[in-house]
Amino acid sequence: MELITRVVILSLWGGQHVDWSYLGYCGASGEEVVGRFSVSCKFKSVVDLFEWAFTGVYGPNSVRQRRLLWEELFGLSSGWNVPWCVGSDFNVVRFPSECAGSTVYTAAMCEFFYFILEKGLIDLPLEGETFTWSNSREVESKARLDRFLFFANWEDKFPTVCQSKMSRLLSDHFLIVLEGGSFQPRGRRPFRFENIWLKDEGFVDKVRCWWESYHFQGTSSFDLAKKLKMLKTNLKKWKVEVFGNVEEQGKQLWKDLVDLENIEESHGLTAEERLELDRIQGELEKASLLEEICWRQESRVLCIRE
Repeated sequence: MELITRVVILSLWGGQHVDWSYLGYCGASGEEVVGRFSVSCKFKSVVDLFEWAFTGVYGPNSVRQRRLLWEELFGLSSGWNVPWCVGSDFNVVRFPSECAGSTVYTAAMCEFFYFILEKGLIDLPLEGETFTWSNSREVESKARLDRFLFFANWEDKFPTVCQSKMSRLLSDHFLIVLEGGSFQPRGRRPFRFENIWLKDEGFVDKVRCWWESYHFQGTSSFDLAKKLKMLKTNLKKWKVEVFGNVEEQGKQLWKDLVDLENIEESHGLTAEERLELDRIQGELEKASLLEEICWRQESRVLCIRE
């Protein structure tokens, strides 16, 4: 992205009052460009050093600004010299069938279609679903506003790629996930302190209690080494007991959420079911926060930084 200059940025925005950022991370194989309607990053796989770029978008509502989005994406896609994937909320549908009750093509649909065609992007179907957004009102509106698009050379690397819809929490938009394969583990995982443990009430007091209960005979260094070993054992056991079931509990919450959403789509929810939906969404929000902490610490860069 070193080729992206102020001249290029001004040509995309069409005015002088703009700002943009380019971040090149030292010691990490990544680049980031923050645009008006998008954020772009370049990634390098730690497994095979494969490089590719992703652009996350948030589509504007107005016709004029949406055209600026297409110009922005045209410029960004030309700046990457690696396989490219773009996705998130485009705030526009491609076909009338992707918007409940729509039967005619609009200018916005045609412009979106032209962007996909001109860039040669692949638009995968959404597995098993049609819509990714609904207003959850008595007179319901539905549309497929969210999707992933990518170049053919990106699909060459991930030939089993698919996109599917998940449940939603507080947003009108359902989550969509793009799956392209998995990484193979690189050996036994070393023990390390997890930031998520600090979210558990009483954790510090528990560690203090464990530490004070350890007693060994020997030199100070021997005593410290033995205590650390015992603490590691206790933490591993405690981690399984307290956080070991978080994933399973999360899966059950997602299942319950899907069941209620199906009921809502079928014939609406009762007052009791609406309260249960709010409770499940609250529990999932907490679970998602804990998972986010884990994911952030899994990041190699953040592990070093933190």
